[in-house]
Amino acid sequence: MLTLTENASTAVHDLTVRAGLPDTGGLRIAESDAQSGGFELALVPAPAPEDEVVTAGEATVFLAPGASASLSDLRLDVDSATPEAAAFTLVPQ
Repeated sequence: MLTLTENASTAVHDLTVRAGLPDTGGLRIAESDAQSGGFELALVPAPAPEDEVVTAGEATVFLAPGASASLSDLRLDVDSATPEAAAFTLVPQ
């Protein structure tokens, strides 16, 4: 299952708060239709019915079914040099 670093957890939580999302909201990751092997990230008010929900601290990430399998052995991190830009990266666990 995808895990989050402390920096990523903080960034996801900060983004959802700034976006004014309800407590049920979070960051949704789905496989990209436009780019093979890529992912699309979106702030959403709630998960889709088939999404896997990952929580870390106060952060919530929703994984679309295809993304869940692709990201199962990875960790979501964020470049701490640019926290305002939330430059997310995926690294092996």
